[in-house]
Amino acid sequence: MGVVLAFLFGTVWGSFLNVCIYRLPKGMSIIRPFSFCPFCNCPIKPYDNIPLLSFLILKGRCRNCKGRIPLRYPLVELMGGLLGVFCLLKFPSLLKALPYFLFLSGLLVSSFIDFDHQIIPDEISLGGVIGGVIFSLLGLTIPLRSSLSGALLGGGILFLLGFLYERFTKREGMGGGDVKLLGMIGSFLGVKGAMFSLFMGSLLGLLFSLPFVLKRKDPFKSPIPFGPFLSSGAFLYLIFGEKLKVIWG
Repeated sequence: MGVVLAFLFGTVWGSFLNVCIYRLPKGMSIIRPFSFCPFCNCPIKPYDNIPLLSFLILKGRCRNCKGRIPLRYPLVELMGGLLGVFCLLKFPSLLKALPYFLFLSGLLVSSFIDFDHQIIPDEISLGGVIGGVIFSLLGLTIPLRSSLSGALLGGGILFLLGFLYERFTKREGMGGGDVKLLGMIGSFLGVKGAMFSLFMGSLLGLLFSLPFVLKRKDPFKSPIPFGPFLSSGAFLYLIFGEKLKVIWG
């Protein structure tokens, strides 16, 4: 029963995350106005805003203008539900699960925004750093020292790599949003989690983007959103972190 409730709550939360993904890059409030169709601006009725179910009933189209609803909307709702189940099963109590559910939600939002706009809002990254430190103070995540060192060293190392790349190549190599995002990851996962996320994010980003980059005339000018890959690395660390701690000591 708990798993079902966690999934349902996650899908409802995922509906809110869709609002964040759409509005934050536009500088809009995530509270007002209530949900509306991005094509005709018609307010969405509550019965047309049921996570997953409404998309199926409406066959992926707005009831008013028949505009096609992007597949991203039910996908994010589904991912929200799965993240809710993951956190419930991963952590021993709701108090322990909630901070990481919010953490993963922030990674999800930043990933979709970065993929679409090549930006990561400070509301997510810097807000996440502050949230990670606060949760550590409350004893709900990692120790405070680990949180602070993870945020500082994680973001600092990525900043240094980007600075050196730009210094020697005269090209921007790392956006400030990625630096702050890794700082957020470090505040929740510590130095080892941040380093693992950076390593896996770089590897996944290379494997994913290499075929597309090589097709372009100037591959070094091809913008590649790094946020989704850093976020994937952080999620993998949450899954395999305990085993990695045994290996690393």
